[in-house]
Amino acid sequence: MPARSVAFATLVRSCARRSAPLAWGLAAGFAALYAWVAVNRHRRGLTKAYDLGIFEQAVRAYAHGQAPIVPLKGPGYHLLGDHFHPLIAVLAPVYRALPSPLTLVVAQALLMALAVVPLSSWAHEVAGPRVALLVGCATGASWGIVRAAADDFHEIAFAVPLLACAATALGRRRPLAAALWSLPLLLVKEDLGLTVAAVGLLIAWQARRERRRSPLPGLALAVLGLAATALTVLVVLPSFNPAGGFDYWQQLGGAGQSSFWASALRIGRPPVTWLLLFLLAATAGFAGLRSPLVLLCLPTLAWRLISTNSHYWGVSYHYNAVLMPIVFAALVDVLRRADARRARRALAVSTLVAAVTLPLYPLHEVVMPEAWRTSPRLTETRALLGRIPDGATVAASNRLAAQLTARAQVTLVCRQPTGQEPQWVAVDLRDPSVLSPCATADTARMLAVYREHGYRPLVEQDGLLLLRRP
Repeated sequence: MPARSVAFATLVRSCARRSAPLAWGLAAGFAALYAWVAVNRHRRGLTKAYDLGIFEQAVRAYAHGQAPIVPLKGPGYHLLGDHFHPLIAVLAPVYRALPSPLTLVVAQALLMALAVVPLSSWAHEVAGPRVALLVGCATGASWGIVRAAADDFHEIAFAVPLLACAATALGRRRPLAAALWSLPLLLVKEDLGLTVAAVGLLIAWQARRERRRSPLPGLALAVLGLAATALTVLVVLPSFNPAGGFDYWQQLGGAGQSSFWASALRIGRPPVTWLLLFLLAATAGFAGLRSPLVLLCLPTLAWRLISTNSHYWGVSYHYNAVLMPIVFAALVDVLRRADARRARRALAVSTLVAAVTLPLYPLHEVVMPEAWRTSPRLTETRALLGRIPDGATVAASNRLAAQLTARAQVTLVCRQPTGQEPQWVAVDLRDPSVLSPCATADTARMLAVYREHGYRPLVEQDGLLLLRRP
């Protein structure tokens, strides 16, 4: 190995050793904050059957060596017929030891916080400890990650650190590491195969540009990513789905050329999509848009913006978490080449975005006294739930269901039961989330059916309702 290469490798190892305490310290701090907020939101009854309850039922099944059958999605519903996320099974041993929804939200907090480590370490290597501190704090406080870390549990918690490591490896020109970090994404969600393909194309582009390696391994990874998405969407998901298809085709505009063009034209219409794109660009300090790494955002943005589901278009929910490590990696990549003035400007913009958006997302609840109080309403809800014995079958409304999945067999109250009727019916009519996934009319209809069948009300006050089967 040439002396210059040896010296460079020694320098990199030295920087890594110096950056490790800072990177891991920041990650530990943000993990504690995320967990603190998420656990407290569950304590306050703000978590929901969709999605914490669904994933808990799946992980609970995995923990007992069973297929992920999720009654909250429907009778006998196999969750691998909804989305392809077998990687969540790695949580099964921990859940078996600690059977609680808190196990999932704490695991999510740890996974999300891990994204800080590779990004701040790379920033330290590029521009020193001050920049590493800014990048690490901006990543941890970023609106996409903070929103997702406090929003129940979702499989993309695994994707966030994997993408941070893959994008960092790409920026450091380590193609093998980038490929290895990206491959587990195929087990996180079906659409992430497209992101793996994008990683492969960037590896091939780097190899062709530098003329020191063959682009074929990168192209092979791209083909693998595309093939994996096609296989899961066209074969695997339909084979587990009760309807024998992929449930989300209709959200992508359905079939046909006219539907495709209608979906494509939809990209420019809703103002919230422009807010999304502006915030992503600003999070990258705008300068990050000059990095090829930002192209890794395109697969996720493409399917979201052509979708008919308006939840995908904006800056709420958990969908933006996977984009955060990419835009911060793009920012660090540009800092390598930018002059001092441009670098300072980009860092200032990115840090400002994190500071301005922080009060709008749940992390600010850490310093809100009202978020830590136990309201009379919460006391009444706990008393209602305490009357339901462990192991019972329960039809519940959205938020109440998430409080019961660890110790009862829970379905949604708005759905017609198949087979034996539930022993208990628990509903909070003041729960704002009852509109989705349950329409108010469906809930009212099923409550009328249960009353007709002789269910006896044990609690019926202030919108809280507990019925018991005769």
